[in-house]
This record gives sequence, structure tokens and C-alpha cells, in this order.
Amino acid sequence: MRYLLSLLALMLIIPLAACNNDKIQTIKVAEVTRSVFYAPQYVALTEGFFEDEGLKVELTTVPGGDKTMTALISGGADVALVGSETSIYVEAQGSTDPVINFAALTQTDGTFLVAREKIDNFSWDLLKDSTFLGQRKGGMPQMVGEFVLKKNDIDPHNDLNLIQNIDFANISSAFASGTGEFVQLFEPTASLFEKEGRGYIVASFGEESGKVPYTTFMTKQSTIKDDPEMVEKFTKAVYKAQQWVESHSAEEIAESVKEYFPDTPIDLITSSIERYKKQGSYASNPVLSEEAWNNLQDIMDEAGELPKRIDYGTLVNTDIAEKVISK
Repeated sequence: MRYLLSLLALMLIIPLAACNNDKIQTIKVAEVTRSVFYAPQYVALTEGFFEDEGLKVELTTVPGGDKTMTALISGGADVALVGSETSIYVEAQGSTDPVINFAALTQTDGTFLVAREKIDNFSWDLLKDSTFLGQRKGGMPQMVGEFVLKKNDIDPHNDLNLIQNIDFANISSAFASGTGEFVQLFEPTASLFEKEGRGYIVASFGEESGKVPYTTFMTKQSTIKDDPEMVEKFTKAVYKAQQWVESHSAEEIAESVKEYFPDTPIDLITSSIERYKKQGSYASNPVLSEEAWNNLQDIMDEAGELPKRIDYGTLVNTDIAEKVISK
């Protein structure tokens, strides 16, 4: 009798398990790079916030905004984590299925100015006549970099030797090999270079440039139309992670995301997160503001990379994010 009861219980459990598995939806996410700058995304993964919403996220790193956007448009990814400027480039080319920014993740530039030599009293005019290893032309890091340089009375194309023909993934290794006197780097690479004595952090581009939708989650307009429930669940998980990051220490966040940075010492992950938290780089909610959107286009325009101005409501959908945070 006991055997029959156990068998009956097992027969009841199996259909229920199968039913629950049917509710799991797999989402392919392409991130433009692997960086502590995206800590809330990794928190959403490690703390199970996507799973709580019935989503299984398959994360891949696709270096370069153009390549990340290609993955999204071609169907290789359902969601992309990339700079908002890429959606403007796509729209300017006459896309029939616009790429929509639906959830902000970061709200400042995430790069730091690293000098090859230690500088006790840094001032921006020290960059004049130097060799500056910048980022890819047309990408947010480079555009913000030029914006900040001009803000500090430096003409990036005449007052220094600007190098911007090196692929994003190879910039740090190029600097380590001896190219440039200054370089623009993300964390934790910037702190790692400082720890190894290869360079010294002297300024933050994020603090200098102000609020900007630097990295957002985006998807095709057709996806929002065809599967709004998925997009809402995804946004809800992101918001949970943002709240978690807001309420936890850099040490706790580092412990949560360390599996995504297996080659980086935990103390560097922690210090990098602390640096980003201190300057307010992590968005506290997924709503992308119109002010930040306009600041983005001003920066692009200043860099000569804005193909045309795109209205806030054309490529930004805040309905989902506002619905999520109002609950």
C-alpha cells in the first residue's frame, strides 16, 4: 500500500513539474561587453530575479555596438544591452522595425581616464600634445570622451594625438603594450591596471558628462507588440535587481556577481562597484528620462555623429517601466 501511495504521488508530481517547465521562456540577451558597469544585470541573473518571472536568460557577449545591434536585428538576440546611440543609427537608416529602448540600466558614462604615469595634481590641460588612446569612432565612450575634452577646452582632433582605430576589445591590451600616454577604460580594467602599476586613474568621464542613457535594454518594436508580457517580466526582473543593488553594499554586490568575472580579484570587483555606486552610474529604476535622451543627442551632435534628431517617444518606451515601478 505504501508503495502504491508513493507511486501515485510521483505520478501527480511529474505532470505538475512538466507544466511548470512549459511556463519557462528562454530569452537570448546580447551584451556589448562584460563589465562591472553592468552589475545590476548580473545580480538579476545570480539572485534569480529572471527565474522568478519565468524567464531563462541566455547571455552572450558581442563586442562592439554595431555587432550587438546586428545580433538583435537579425534575430540572433531577443534583447540587447547596448548604448542608446545604436538605436538612433538604426532609425536614421530607415528601419521598418525600430529598435526600442525599454529599460535603462546605466545612467552615466562608465569610463575613466587612465594615465600611464602617476599624476599627483591632475588637470585636463595635461592632455594637450599627448597621445590619447580613445574608443571606437561613433560609440558612446568616444563621443562622451570628446564631449568632456571639449568641455575642458581641449580640441580632441587638434590639441592631442587621438588614436581611435583600435577595436574596442583590444584597447586595454594596446595601452598595456605601450600605445598612448592616456587611455579611456571601463572598470574593472582601470583598477586592475592601477593595481599592476600599468596606469593610474586620474579622472571620471561619468562625473564630467552628467546623466545620459549610456546603456539600455532594447528590443525590436515588433517584439514589444507580439510579446509584451515577456518584455514586462524582463523589466520587472531588472527593476528588482536595481533595487537590490541600491540597498546592498559594494561587498555584497561583488559576491553576487563574481562568477561573471572569474579572472578578477574580488577586491577589484568590489572597488569598481563602489566607484560606480559613488558616482551614481547605476540607474535606480528602468525609466529612461527625456532629459537624459536629449543630453545623449547633444553629445552625439557635439561629436558630429548625430545623423538626425529623433523624438523621445519614437525610440523610447517608458510605459512598461512605469507600469513595473508603480506596482
